Amino acid sequence: MRELHMTERSPAPADRPEAAALERSGGIALWRQIARSIEGGIGAGTLTGGARLPTEAQLSASFGVNRHTVRRALEELSRAGLIHVEQGRGSFIAEDVLDYAVSARTRFSEVIRAHNKEPGGRVLGLRELPADAAIAAGLGVPPGTLMVLLERLGLADERPVSLGSHHFSAARFPGLLAALRECPTVTAALARVGVADYRRQQTRVTARMPQGEEAKWLHMPRNRPLLVTESVNVDAAGAVVEFGITRYPTPRVQIVFES
Repeated sequence: MRELHMTERSPAPADRPEAAALERSGGIALWRQIARSIEGGIGAGTLTGGARLPTEAQLSASFGVNRHTVRRALEELSRAGLIHVEQGRGSFIAEDVLDYAVSARTRFSEVIRAHNKEPGGRVLGLRELPADAAIAAGLGVPPGTLMVLLERLGLADERPVSLGSHHFSAARFPGLLAALRECPTVTAALARVGVADYRRQQTRVTARMPQGEEAKWLHMPRNRPLLVTESVNVDAAGAVVEFGITRYPTPRVQIVFES
């Protein structure tokens, strides 16, 4: 079974704030002026959400100050929630929070389009394997039952917003593996194997720190928690269709429950 992999792409660096904005005899600390300069760029839209700031060394050279002064400004912006620092990757302009609505009929593409963003996805893995005890319990089948596992990165305007593991009973849905290879969405693949519609029966939300490569796939710092949902989707008769585990990056995404 061939697995598909994606290549990580870093956001383009933001334009450098102008060093001429600093007043060295006005009584306002230089670090505060630097912070205000960057904050002004965010407010004016010249520094957009997700953009990577220049390095501390580059900002130091641009403003003509030492790196300690720049670091103090970045710490202030981080505390204010205007930027976030990712170890090993740099500092990034904070993005608008995406409300991910969970309701009886939750569909990824519909949620993303409701925010005037273009939904997309990349398959990270697709295979059949035996279900362990936890997944089997979610699917309502005995442990060791053969299942189909789809691992998928969800995108909004090409920015990662979810990392999902979708589990299905292989015996109940013969042909689903091939359908998932060929169809653009899970909904379309399920329709091909006879599931005309399905609804969310249960959602459990927890939070934890990223594990393995989760932070890399979701373009988030390792010192920020993930939101993790475990969901059960059922068909019109109430039979389990899918057990899903999805990770969302904070603070880029928040879960909103709708009745």
